[in-house]
Amino acid sequence: MAEKTVKVAVIGFGTVGSGVAELLLEDVDYIEARTGIKFELARIVDIDTERERHIVLSDGLLTDDLNSVLEDNSIDIAVELVGGTTVARDIQLKLLAAGKNVVTANKALLAEHGNELYAAAHKADKCIAFEASCAGGIPIISAIRTGLAANKIKAIYGIVNGTCNYILSNMTEKNMPFSDALEQAQEKGYAEADPTLDINGSDSAHKLAILASIAFGCEITLKDILIEGIESIDISDIRYGREMGYTLKLLAIGEKLDDGRIFLRVRPCFISSDSTLARVGGPFNAVSIFGHAVGQTMFYGRGAGMMPTASAVVADIIEVAMGNSIKLFKHVKLETRDEANDPIGNIDDLVSRFYIRLKVLDKPGGFAKICTILADKDISISGVLQHEEHNENNVVPAVVITHPTEQKKINSAIEDLGRLDIVRDKPVCLSIVDIPEDSDE
Repeated sequence: MAEKTVKVAVIGFGTVGSGVAELLLEDVDYIEARTGIKFELARIVDIDTERERHIVLSDGLLTDDLNSVLEDNSIDIAVELVGGTTVARDIQLKLLAAGKNVVTANKALLAEHGNELYAAAHKADKCIAFEASCAGGIPIISAIRTGLAANKIKAIYGIVNGTCNYILSNMTEKNMPFSDALEQAQEKGYAEADPTLDINGSDSAHKLAILASIAFGCEITLKDILIEGIESIDISDIRYGREMGYTLKLLAIGEKLDDGRIFLRVRPCFISSDSTLARVGGPFNAVSIFGHAVGQTMFYGRGAGMMPTASAVVADIIEVAMGNSIKLFKHVKLETRDEANDPIGNIDDLVSRFYIRLKVLDKPGGFAKICTILADKDISISGVLQHEEHNENNVVPAVVITHPTEQKKINSAIEDLGRLDIVRDKPVCLSIVDIPEDSDE
């Protein structure tokens, strides 16, 4: 016998919405047995009420009338799965004002308007639960907020976009050019018809903004994040990196240094091929979090798709119904930002190693000119890779690996290198990230 019945409404009946409805309708008895709560899917709202879905609904369950949810005081929880940042924002504000606890998977909305929505939820004495917003079926939000609550989070390193990881995995393992890898990702359903937000890094940045705000306890916006995508990655750089022991991944990185500065970036990075994240292939996601007490933790799984995301949404519904999310949300206090106490570090001051590839006219003294520019910028070389190649233009590739140096120094050096008379095309520069890993040694 259920301890109580909780009515749920779903707004947005697309791919994820269909998955949520399926779980709430078909697994209701199983969920009740595990939680003691009987969940009733009371309403589904969507602008399209005619399109066929893969599940059969009872008459009257699907409607295009949002007011049928807003005005129904018996509905306790509303799930917003509309997407976007305009209509969805208005819907969430209306739901909160109507006294509904909100569950959402809308990463873009939270990244851009999270502070406003959180404030509205606190004012209404309601909560917003958003486990599905960052890594699909991976319970990363609850891990940070509860499992790692005793830890000062030092760093987050995440592969949080399955589209990009699938593309880079195919480029690495199958020697596949970017365009072919993207096309295959679209054919398999891992990439949208318009993959821009995935491949340009925006999707990963939305997720990083949410994760970093919770992990570091302060307001984070997209303006705080350096964003670079994978659309210009050349297969040759992946090959050279592999030869030198590196694998290329699109990483979402948040680091809090000992001096309190927080550095945030989404960019394609070389990491050691022996590292755990380097072995995360295909459309899978993984997030590695470092706490001062626990050390390194790793969370791995499917970061997108109908049922993995629906799993996280329903988990949030359960947590809200049990009162756990409401209690946690009341204690979510993000430090506000001001000019006098802004913890976000200037990305120009970020220290990293770098991979530089140049197309160089093969003639005496050429490499000396490159070394001179790097030395003038106080950049030390740790390794060089150059293959003997013959072509009609007498141009050869030269790869330089630097010791740790500041981003602003490398930016200046790249500009000067691009102006050399022996350099053909724009120099390629990629960050090398040394991810610390726990060991028993």
